[in-house]
This record gives sequence, C-alpha cells and structure tokens, in this order.
Amino acid sequence: MDEPFRAGHAERRASFVLALPAHAAFELFTPEGEKEWAEGWDPEYLHPRDGRLGEGMVFRTAIGGEETVWSVARCEPGASVEYVRCTHASRIALVSVRCTPLAGERCEVTVGYAFTGLSDAGNERIREMDEARYAEFIGSWRSAIEAMLERRAAPSAAQ
Repeated sequence: MDEPFRAGHAERRASFVLALPAHAAFELFTPEGEKEWAEGWDPEYLHPRDGRLGEGMVFRTAIGGEETVWSVARCEPGASVEYVRCTHASRIALVSVRCTPLAGERCEVTVGYAFTGLSDAGNERIREMDEARYAEFIGSWRSAIEAMLERRAAPSAAQ
C-alpha cells in the first residue's frame, strides 16, 4: 500500500542593507520594479491588467522552465508586501518583503519564504533550498540590485 503524500515545509528568512530609502527600495520588490534587476523576470499581469500593485493583484511568471502564479496577499506601499506564489504541482510559498528605514538614507530589506510542497518534486525543491542555499539566493538579489544601482548612477557620474 502506498504511503500518503506528506507535504514538506520550510521557512527561510534573510536580510541585507541597501543604500536607498525604504520607500525607494520597496519599489524594487514590486512585480514591475523587479524587471530592473531580476534576470528573466517578466510578469504577465492577469488582474488588474495594467499591473497596478494592490491586494488581490494576480500575475504569472515563467522562469527556469516553471510557470508560477502570484497574488498579492497584503501590501503596505513603501514598506512591505506579501505574495502567495504557486508553482503548479510543485510547491506554494508565502513570500514577504519588508523594507525598514535606517539612518543615512539606507534601509534593511528582509525577505522571508514559507514553502510547502505540493508533490514529491516540490518537496525536493524545498529540501534543496536549505539555509545556506537560501542565503546565497537572497545574496544574489542584493548583488543584482547593487549592480543595477551602479548602472543607474554611472551616467550622472560622467557629467
């Protein structure tokens, strides 16, 4: 007799500091803002079609051969956002991003993922995203954002 499926679950959290005010950093974690720094990020807006950020917004992405549907569960513009994301027949996650102001026009960005497997393959993806891999994953976000900020600043530095 087959064992019943047992969903895997893991929660991960990591933080980093950006040289941006919190409200400006927050914009980088909206579906539209991520286009500036996240390679391959190209959301298709389902509701509302204009991509306006707000609770109930629904969009989808296709990255790494996987289609993922996202919905905004909670949004405090300029400060924090929570997404529910589902990769069909694999895993679902609650993703939270909070931008906390720090002195000197800087902020701390805290990114949390609470993953739950929907299949054995999803459970395996969750196991792969251990603490070390998650820290590397979020570290790649920081690196990509810092590189984008340097590109933004480069034209004005030449003047």
